[in-house]
Amino acid sequence: MPISDRWRLVQSLLSSIQQETLLSIPPNTSMNSFTNLDPWTQSLIGVISLDAEESIESYVDYLEEKYS
Repeated sequence: MPISDRWRLVQSLLSSIQQETLLSIPPNTSMNSFTNLDPWTQSLIGVISLDAEESIESYVDYLEEKYS
């Protein structure tokens, strides 16, 4: 499969995953909803923040390495 087709597929998959994720999160979800998490897990919230472009590139790199 040509790289351009793979790239379109990855973009389509990411878009679909993002839409499904947004639909599955209730609109009133806030940081308070994470209080039932283990304290160690809570400490990780907000530690890493990626912009959308960075996360897409990272995922594409992962897929290319995995399937090449």
